[in-house]
Amino acid sequence: MATEEKQEEDQAMEPEETKEAKEPEPPKELETDAGKAQPFLKAGQCCFLTEDTTMNVLPTVNGKLLMALGDGGFQYLLAGARANVGIKAGRYFFEVMIAEVKNLAEPQGRAPGPKPKHLVRVGVSTSSSGLLLGPEETESVSFDSSGCFINGPKKELISKKFTHSQVAGVLVNLDPKSPNANTISLFVNGERACEPKPIPESMKGKALFPAVSFRNVTLQVHFGATLLRSLPFTCHSWLQVQKSHSEVKSAVVPKDGKYEVLLPVGLPDEGTFDWVDQFLSKNKNYTELSDRAIIDWANKSGLQKYGGSYRRSSNDKPEMDFGLQLMEDSSVSNVMKAVANVLPRNFIIPEVKANLTAEERSSILARFPGHCYKKVAKVMLGEPPQDYKTFIQQALLKEKKEAAEAELARKKEEAARKKAQEEQRKARQKKEEAAKAEGKEGEKEKDEAGEAEGDAAEEEVVEEEVKVELTAEEKKLWFRPKEVPDLTSKEMSSSYQKFTLPSKEEGYDELTFMWYKEAQSKEYLKKWVLERKMTQRVEDLQPSEWFRSKYSEWNKVVQLWKKKQSDSKDPHHRKAWAARKAAEEKAKKGDEVKEDKEDQKEENGKDEEMKEEKEVKPEEAEEKNGEKPEAAEEEPEMKIDAESLDPFAVEDVMDIGSGEPLFFNFAFEDWTLLSLRFELHLLCHAFRHDLDDPERPTFKENHLAFYFNKYFRRPLSLKNFGVDSVAEVLDLIKDTVELSQFKSLEPQLSDDSPLENFVRLTEDARRDRHLRIDSGDETALLKFQRNASHAAANFGKGGPGKGAASFRQPPPGGRPGFGYGAGRPQPVAPQMAAANRPAPPRQSYAQKRPMPAPAPSNFPAKSQRTSYSAPAATYQGTAAGRYGRSSPGGYGGNSQGYNNAYNRR
Repeated sequence: MATEEKQEEDQAMEPEETKEAKEPEPPKELETDAGKAQPFLKAGQCCFLTEDTTMNVLPTVNGKLLMALGDGGFQYLLAGARANVGIKAGRYFFEVMIAEVKNLAEPQGRAPGPKPKHLVRVGVSTSSSGLLLGPEETESVSFDSSGCFINGPKKELISKKFTHSQVAGVLVNLDPKSPNANTISLFVNGERACEPKPIPESMKGKALFPAVSFRNVTLQVHFGATLLRSLPFTCHSWLQVQKSHSEVKSAVVPKDGKYEVLLPVGLPDEGTFDWVDQFLSKNKNYTELSDRAIIDWANKSGLQKYGGSYRRSSNDKPEMDFGLQLMEDSSVSNVMKAVANVLPRNFIIPEVKANLTAEERSSILARFPGHCYKKVAKVMLGEPPQDYKTFIQQALLKEKKEAAEAELARKKEEAARKKAQEEQRKARQKKEEAAKAEGKEGEKEKDEAGEAEGDAAEEEVVEEEVKVELTAEEKKLWFRPKEVPDLTSKEMSSSYQKFTLPSKEEGYDELTFMWYKEAQSKEYLKKWVLERKMTQRVEDLQPSEWFRSKYSEWNKVVQLWKKKQSDSKDPHHRKAWAARKAAEEKAKKGDEVKEDKEDQKEENGKDEEMKEEKEVKPEEAEEKNGEKPEAAEEEPEMKIDAESLDPFAVEDVMDIGSGEPLFFNFAFEDWTLLSLRFELHLLCHAFRHDLDDPERPTFKENHLAFYFNKYFRRPLSLKNFGVDSVAEVLDLIKDTVELSQFKSLEPQLSDDSPLENFVRLTEDARRDRHLRIDSGDETALLKFQRNASHAAANFGKGGPGKGAASFRQPPPGGRPGFGYGAGRPQPVAPQMAAANRPAPPRQSYAQKRPMPAPAPSNFPAKSQRTSYSAPAATYQGTAAGRYGRSSPGGYGGNSQGYNNAYNRR
């Protein structure tokens, strides 16, 4: 029993002894007391210069307290400051205390603000690093208030948090004799909070400056000789730095007391922002005021944009899509403009569109008073110098290297995944074959060894160093191509015609043309604008009254034509028409007899005329009076072969002489092509009329859908015409609108061409198409969709938008696609009438296709052909001589005779 009690006693004592054995001993402090120092700085000489602080930092109490703006979106942004005294050797210490914590109200947004709401980072950075400490900066190290150590992209938890009223001290040891050489340590309230952390290799040998970043707090930064919290050892404060160990940065004071506000002027997508980046890399004392700088600031402050920080529609005015109201309503930008005069410094304002527009340039300069700012403009147009080309080549090379490294990392990850899968497979296979003979096991080991060697070789290939170089074409580039344009297409098209170069008269103290001289730059800009006129669409172009009247007239006429076609196919209407025609002919002949009688009376006298009348037989008298015998009325009427008539010789398209209209045989596809012909013809002329710019008479094919929708208020669907491109659509109506060698639309008829000409062209094309089909040419078949028809435009009231043109939809059972209601006069909205300026006098544009000669009143007999179903080679009508004859076995049609018929050029 005694033995058992002793064992229980030993077991009860064992956990306590084990616990004591497992507790680590506190680390021994390796820092030793500092010797005597010979400081050369006086109180207040170690401070924060204005140019080394972000725009939201407000130093107070002679620079001892650092406050930050907290309104208008600045409660989301970090404030950053870097001291003016750096150390290159020795061991020195500075302290930071959170003196105040601010709890600011935030309006509710679509996304929460950055976390944590209150944040402090304290550490050191080089003079070439940014002002904000964080993972984005590679030449800075810091500790944050959550207890993390940040070294570039690496972030690790190493200590407890420090909060309000606690003093965080940073010890930087660059003494090569110390065991903690080239390290940085954090102390909280005088006690070591973490083991010494090594300083990155990229920062060694460079001067290290104290730096802080904070949000929604007020900091006390202490550099004085007397420490706020004592340390376990004696140490020199930052103010006690020796002259040989230090590097002191002095404030750059302008000679005339005026800071610079610099406006870089460059064309969109021609290197403006790259020039700004190059300039800022050489001039750290300039602060950039732009939307792209705010977005970069927000990203470093922990805010996340929807779609990523690089998702933007333009570089000049990128979207502030953070889900926070104060970040998206330009509040930050407005506050920065307000405090620019309170904290004067050198500013650079890279706004491409604003700096190229005289009105906006004047607005920018007005914000900066002339008594404290020197207004400078630098113009970069033309071919850049070699140093700029070298800069963009380095940027291109860096981009290619990063892309190659990313691809290599992806391949490594894929190789590692495959290797893990293979190892798992082999492990399972080995387990299944564990019972096999020893000889077989040996063979398997050999196979595995060979496979391992193959994997190793493959791994060695993956580990190859990434090597990239620029191509010959990339070395010739003037400007670096970017995925995101400087201006959106809408901004470009609405503003590029207003672009001008700055001049001294605008109030600049200094105007410099960096690349081309002034005269060359003006010529370069003029040529650039002219090129854009041919490639940019006009966003603010609106249909004029001229266009509306022309289109309304067309819709009325089309309605009459369609009704005429419908009536011509009705037997009752045809019989009534024949009766009317006979009566008209009878009346016409009676009028002719009367005219002959009057002529005879004048020549032979009244008496002789009476004598001749008595001798006239009753039958002849009856005939002379315009009355035909019964036998004449029963004679069969002369029938006209419509297919043998030349469409361009028909005087009246409503009646070819037999009561039938020229468009009697029009099918759905023909009416669709008829409408397409006129609409594109009208669109081309309306564009030239409404824009009234001699330098831009037409537009590019890739803008056809945009202008078609703007004028006709409906999309131009290529699929409805059974084609895939604009060129194929225009090929269907190449007798009306064609595509030039510069990919621009050119109308072939004048703007005052009679509407009947479009029927003639459509009928001629219909016959030609049927000839091709009958000849076995399957490419002539049309594959239209029924929804290709459309409702006509109605520019009356009640349309979409204030004062905009509206379009009625046809009622159920009506004629969809052929202008229902277009014939009714509609009032024009007052806003639209006011917006339309009176049409200026314009030069007349000659018609490219000649007008057809008027047809004779009595159609001569045409060379007959049996049917259009006969082979194309048998077509010998009158039109064949004008538009080209078909060759046997192939398609001639209009394609051989277009140039002869229309004399296009």
